[in-house]
Amino acid sequence: MSPRDLVVIGAGPAGMAAAAKAAKLGLGVAILDEQPQPGGQIYRDVDRVAPLRGDILGADYAHGTTLTEGLRDAGVDHIPGAVVWAIEDGFRISYTKEGRGAQIAADRILLATGALERPMPVPGWTLPGVMTAGAGQILLKQSGVLARDAVLVGSGPLLYLIAAQMVRAGTPPRAMVETQSAHDLMRAARHIGGAMRGWPYFAKGLRMLAEITRARVPRYTGATDIAIEGTDRADAVTFTLKGRAHRLSCRTVFLHHGVVPNTQAARSIGVSHGWDAAQACFVPKVNSWGESDVPGVFIAGDGTGIGGAKAAEIAGEIAALKVAQDAGRIAIEARDRQAARLRAAAAREMAARPFLDRAYPPFAEALAPADATVICRCEEVTAGDIRGYARLGCRGPNQAKAFGRSGMGPCQGRYCGLTVTALLAEANGQSPDATGYFRIRAPLKPVTLGELAAMDEIAQDAAE
Repeated sequence: MSPRDLVVIGAGPAGMAAAAKAAKLGLGVAILDEQPQPGGQIYRDVDRVAPLRGDILGADYAHGTTLTEGLRDAGVDHIPGAVVWAIEDGFRISYTKEGRGAQIAADRILLATGALERPMPVPGWTLPGVMTAGAGQILLKQSGVLARDAVLVGSGPLLYLIAAQMVRAGTPPRAMVETQSAHDLMRAARHIGGAMRGWPYFAKGLRMLAEITRARVPRYTGATDIAIEGTDRADAVTFTLKGRAHRLSCRTVFLHHGVVPNTQAARSIGVSHGWDAAQACFVPKVNSWGESDVPGVFIAGDGTGIGGAKAAEIAGEIAALKVAQDAGRIAIEARDRQAARLRAAAAREMAARPFLDRAYPPFAEALAPADATVICRCEEVTAGDIRGYARLGCRGPNQAKAFGRSGMGPCQGRYCGLTVTALLAEANGQSPDATGYFRIRAPLKPVTLGELAAMDEIAQDAAE
């Protein structure tokens, strides 16, 4: 098979911007994405949905149409519905599409796999009726469906965005139970200078808060001891605020306390990672061009650390410039001239990030859950189980698999990995870097024997 100059994995803001830029610079580019339409999570199905619900989702969402249009104009080979499950030596990428396996080869790859919502394991989080806030937003984007009588729980700007969108849709949330405290805001104050440089970001936040306030949505800030009650489904959220117990009846709970890089694909090909204390997660080690320590592998967007959609878009373009220069399609001087403008824009986009990271930290009780709380939903492993493994001598997540199968279910550790690392690090008195993370191997996503057999049939057809 003839390799493409560049194969991009992920059609979110970073992937679309990188693919379009690289193609315009003369590279042969393909972009693989699981979704049937480009946009990623942030701009999910934007071409169809923006005309229908743009007034609810906002101008930032509608901006995604400029990226999808750029993808088409650049003549990029967009392969939708492609579930990548292996990246092998020589950059042969295996994926499934419509029940059949296929492969594509690349001289270089760019991982634009974005972010995952940080799991928020609190008592009752596995009950029906409980989902991530991002999942609730997907329902709105994809189907125009909004839960009524919902309580939003956690912290971070995404909670305000979803609450404001619910207000615009005529189904305001029952309440917002927020975990950030006045102490968190005081810690963030030393980064106020950066916050002011990122003033457009805060202006949008203030507008969303004004919408929420006008809709008279109750807000409870500084909540602790959060739990979800129910037997067959969620019936209520309970929490403590200033020493007083509260109980809010509801039928739906949206949980959110930040997003973290999706590192599965990068880890599967040996990219080095390190612990980011500010964002309390692992991030791949890349240089200023998004180039990893695996030759030919670039990473851009929230997969390298959380910065938001616009910052991801800019990072994708910067990475594309370096790929094009490596391929001899643009001179170093021209590359650097274009990159300088992009880096200045990126600095403005990222200026508010240190303030936000400290003002809206992850919920401490969900980072170190109570013993009875399930943290690996696939295999029903509790926080107490992990602490018990540590007492028996378990030092890291890979060893924990042998003790109790955490990380061995369908999600392959995507949603329990950071919690397992944090629990073992605390129990063993060692750093997250020393504790490590799950070793990720192919297949990255489930693949059936039928899909593999179909890929063999394709190979035989090509040979004939």
